[in-house]
Amino acid sequence: MAGNEWINGYLEAILDTGAGTIEENKASAPVNLADGGHFNPTRYFVEEVVTGVDESDLHRTWIKVVATRNTRERSSRLENMCWRIWHLTRKKKQLECEEHQRLAKRRWEREQGRKDVTEDLSEDLSEGEKGDVFAEPLVTETSKKKIQRNVSNVDVWSADSNKEKKLYIILISLHGLVRGENMELGRDSDTGGQIKYVVELAKALARMPDVYRVDLFTRQISSPEVDWSYGEPTEMLTVGSEDAADVAEVGESSGAYIIRIPFGPRDKYLSKEVLWPHIQEFVDGALAHILNMSKVLGEQIGAGNHPVWPYVIHGHYADAGDSAALLSGALNVPMVLTGHSLGRNKLEQLLKQGRQSKEDINSTYKIMRRIEAEELSLDAAELVITSTKQEIDEQWGLYDGFDVRLEKVLRARARRGVNSHGCFMPRMAVITPGMDFSNVVDQEDIEADIELTSTNDGSSPRAVPQIISEVMRFLTNPHKPMILALSRPDPKKNITTLVKAFGECRPLRELANLTLIMGNRDDIDEMSGGNASVLITVLKLIDKYDLYGLVAFPKHHKQSDVPEIYRLAAKTKGVFINPALVEPFGLTLIEAAAHGLPMVATKNGGPVDIHRALNNGLLVDPHDQQAIASALLKLVSEKILWHDCRKNGWKNIHLFSWPEHCRTYLTRVAACRMRHPQWQTDTPVEEFPNEESLNDSLKDDQDMSLRLSFDGDKTSLNESLDTTGGDPEGMNDHVKKLLSRMNKPEQGKPQDGKAVDNVSGKYPMLRRRRRLIFIAVDCYNNDGSPDKKLIKIIQATFKAVNSVSQNAKFSGFALSTAMPISELMAFLKSGNINVNEFDALVCSSGSEVYYPGTYIQDGKLYPDPDYVSHIEYRWGSDGLKKTISKLMSSNESHSSKFFEQDLEASNSHCLSYKIKDLTKARKIDDLRQKLRMRGLRCHLMYCRNSTRMQVIPLLASRSQALRYLFVRWRLNVANMYVVLGETGDTDYEEMIAGTHKTLIVKGSVEKGSEDLLRTIGSYMKGDIVPEESPLITYTTGSNITPDAIAEALRKISNSGGAI
Repeated sequence: MAGNEWINGYLEAILDTGAGTIEENKASAPVNLADGGHFNPTRYFVEEVVTGVDESDLHRTWIKVVATRNTRERSSRLENMCWRIWHLTRKKKQLECEEHQRLAKRRWEREQGRKDVTEDLSEDLSEGEKGDVFAEPLVTETSKKKIQRNVSNVDVWSADSNKEKKLYIILISLHGLVRGENMELGRDSDTGGQIKYVVELAKALARMPDVYRVDLFTRQISSPEVDWSYGEPTEMLTVGSEDAADVAEVGESSGAYIIRIPFGPRDKYLSKEVLWPHIQEFVDGALAHILNMSKVLGEQIGAGNHPVWPYVIHGHYADAGDSAALLSGALNVPMVLTGHSLGRNKLEQLLKQGRQSKEDINSTYKIMRRIEAEELSLDAAELVITSTKQEIDEQWGLYDGFDVRLEKVLRARARRGVNSHGCFMPRMAVITPGMDFSNVVDQEDIEADIELTSTNDGSSPRAVPQIISEVMRFLTNPHKPMILALSRPDPKKNITTLVKAFGECRPLRELANLTLIMGNRDDIDEMSGGNASVLITVLKLIDKYDLYGLVAFPKHHKQSDVPEIYRLAAKTKGVFINPALVEPFGLTLIEAAAHGLPMVATKNGGPVDIHRALNNGLLVDPHDQQAIASALLKLVSEKILWHDCRKNGWKNIHLFSWPEHCRTYLTRVAACRMRHPQWQTDTPVEEFPNEESLNDSLKDDQDMSLRLSFDGDKTSLNESLDTTGGDPEGMNDHVKKLLSRMNKPEQGKPQDGKAVDNVSGKYPMLRRRRRLIFIAVDCYNNDGSPDKKLIKIIQATFKAVNSVSQNAKFSGFALSTAMPISELMAFLKSGNINVNEFDALVCSSGSEVYYPGTYIQDGKLYPDPDYVSHIEYRWGSDGLKKTISKLMSSNESHSSKFFEQDLEASNSHCLSYKIKDLTKARKIDDLRQKLRMRGLRCHLMYCRNSTRMQVIPLLASRSQALRYLFVRWRLNVANMYVVLGETGDTDYEEMIAGTHKTLIVKGSVEKGSEDLLRTIGSYMKGDIVPEESPLITYTTGSNITPDAIAEALRKISNSGGAI
């Protein structure tokens, strides 16, 4: 915090006095302070202070000490305070030491990873190339020119060359309050600049001639805490391209829209830190909307009515990045990420302050869950968009999943067509945020727009904006040039140093005024500690330097007032300053330049790139008070320099316009590896029953719930089948039509209900199901063999569902397991369960999907070829096999004995290993980190009661296989029921949450593999799975019976999913 000199002064005093003097003052016996005994600072320090010291508390104590008149009491307080400062310093040093050790270990691991990758990649290079794999490039003029030529080789996006394209783009920004007009920016920490950025980006992209529709996904909030508009499911932002000739060309569904998906508690506005357990629910809701919209767009603009899949899915911030990664994997479309602010960078800054331990930070900010979401986003992203190069080098460079040097090597190999053995690094691109200049008026044309004379008598020849009056009432001479600073009163924004620089520079005070726009406030006492502390310090400095009449600091302003403030500063020939200690980008600098204001800005972060582009001001060291004052004085006093900076800003400001941003954006996205679902969509209409909208789960969950009613009094097979608008005759015809289909023997089954093996159909029966029971109970013995209890669970589930005749024909079953298909079929046969009882089998932890009765050749089941191609993305089995063998055997000289590859359980997309000594097995977190550092992306897990470790492609998992069935066969995710045990494999948590309904069978699994999932200090299960949800239920008792499962299904069905 500002004013740390008093802490340093007391530390020096302690050192000067010496430890011996302090020891002499310690009292050996405890003293009861209430009895009026001598105050014992040592005891007070031990009992009261150690557990709750912070700098703000110390500052309050210091104020009390200064105000104390009694000499003895003052000495006691000073001694007590010295102990507290000593403890704070010791704690800070301890944290710094721990952090230094952690960073050193991380650097060593990163170098080890680079070394391993160098050895693997060098095998494909010539002798001359091997030495250059990780060599530092020489920065010369020639190399710079080559880089520029490489960039210029990317075809710039143009409307003429892409006029036939009709793109569908998805943007995601989950937290905060998002709406198109009257944005409540600054209402809370979640509703800030990111909200404005994503809304304006959606509007700007929709105006591009080649973009047909942009959907901005966010959270639907129906809470009395916020305005009703945040509960509206859809909000139109713009109708579409401005170049469209008429309405017909625009299209019925074109334009930009905010799509609000309900997830989490419907009636509560949640901060971003507590949204994490509900991410899976959002993904399912977003998938339903995308499938519906893809079909609608296919009918409007698609060739042959084929679905129009999203061109790209773009996540903003960590939570949206996590969601975008799952959506991208489910749909097999490219993903783009913008971090905005990064978790590792925030963690580093908080640890450096020394006030909180890593555990405390994680508890407050859920920082480890955020970091893992960012790492997952890097795994899946084709492109990461940043505002500055500094963000790439100093922030993304902190992550396991990105290495600047390795990324350059892999990019070079890709250009040469050399195999990278599955290694991948996302491409980073610097694209500065755009800005809307429509409200910017040339300053030279409005010389008389604002009268700067004070109107104390209340009369004015023209209407003066309210904010101008608010500013001018502080100033004795408003005609002087205005130095303008606009930011929150955050310690990182360094406002106090600016006020000191202004107060201590007499020539600057005589030439200029200072205006501080520090957010909105009603009462300083009601503000957060850090912000209140900054404001109090500013007020004290104004008093100290007697700056009354020279400094303006209005209490309130609206977003619409900001352009007026810029215009006022430019009218007075003023300067805009951003003195932040570190500024990630600096959008206000661009806004100020657009209004004709030269700038003085910090040299740390984004302003460096802005200054390079605009050349409209000076950069300074934010810690150098004298440099800040000198730069401001130079611009204010040298009018020729001021005019040159102003003209340069106007000349180059187009580089930051939204059209320029969108052209660069689409150019970068077009360079990504384009992909989308490749399966055929020619399922015959007469074989595919017309189902309700996939998005009905967002309207009325109750209508789609599984009706396990035993009374048999329904007038129709399912209420949601009534599409005749209440016409009884039409309804009867509809039911007769369905009954006639049901009476026909299903393909592969005779009329007596007994299945026939080895009879294949063109399409799996799954496509006809209105609901799916997905059994994923991980029952294994100590040796990893399947437990017979699983047979009992399967049979009980069959009986529970089939006992209701009206549900049996519409209900299908799927079985998900870590076993390979051969072992699974043998196990089912041992329990007298016919494999054709299942519509789908998800085997080898989600690496293969089978449809009994389909894809059969010579009596053998074959995996779904579409799913195989779907999960192929970034799968490098050879590189993974070599690296995992090296990692698992790195710590023990004879550790190769504790694991071996299980060839029988392995397949082309699953590497299975037997774990013989569990004590030597690495945790999933640790292994995943090491693989990411080597550029290897995959999904790995321990399974089968911790006796196996399986490595599968990044896009494969049992939870993603469930979404694949949802997308591929147009099943309704709200009518999916996932049956789990109380624990399971390390991917168990991924299958609990979502908009599907989850049934947990008590007593089914005694021991799972979850202990091997996370290392100490990682995120917790509560960050993945919600503590309470009506979509999750348990069977009653420990006996596994059909009645218990039927009762649990009835209970969760009746909940309807309404939270």
